[in-house]
Amino acid sequence: MLATMYCTLISSVAGLQQALCASDVSKCLLQELCQCNMKEDDCPCCQDCMLCLGSLWDQCCSCVGLCSETKGSRKHAARRSSLEVLPMPLPSLFQSLSELQGDAAMDWNVHTLPVTKELSQQSHLDHILLGAHTGVPAESSVNTSSICTVMYFKSCMSMRRCHETCEFTGSSRYRWFHNGCCQCVGPDCYGYGSKEPLCQQCHPKGVLIAGEADTK
Repeated sequence: MLATMYCTLISSVAGLQQALCASDVSKCLLQELCQCNMKEDDCPCCQDCMLCLGSLWDQCCSCVGLCSETKGSRKHAARRSSLEVLPMPLPSLFQSLSELQGDAAMDWNVHTLPVTKELSQQSHLDHILLGAHTGVPAESSVNTSSICTVMYFKSCMSMRRCHETCEFTGSSRYRWFHNGCCQCVGPDCYGYGSKEPLCQQCHPKGVLIAGEADTK
């Protein structure tokens, strides 16, 4: 799956960024050189990732969530996110798990939003699409009374763990915010889920960045 990843920034430079970063980001992710947590000034994998990306580091570090953040920009970083389609969604499993949200032992919370609000994110500049994404339908072609259901895990986790966890929940996509908040997007959503990082216990002092070592 990682071998076929490409990174697309939803912005006016989307085409350029995709052309610059696609194959190199995929290669570095496949070699597991860019998957770690960055806290404050500590980034255990940044050197290896930087060597792997070479001259493309400055342009492509945002694709793996490893760009340096100043204190003044951390709030913005928390709102940036990476999204990827999951290969085998199981709607019945996701629905069953989402119905358990009232159980205090569960490590997630369920959030719902109108699909009209979800679809309005087509112009949102702060999410990065990983892998192949089908086009999001026009609002006029969907049932505007439908509800999109997403699942937020309470604690911070790495991008890889978010990917794996959302697969286990039967989600159709995962959305990993660059502060470590993980959102599993339900099969009744049309593509993006919610753009808000609403993980209850995920408010690190530094920006938690893509990787393997979780805070959980």
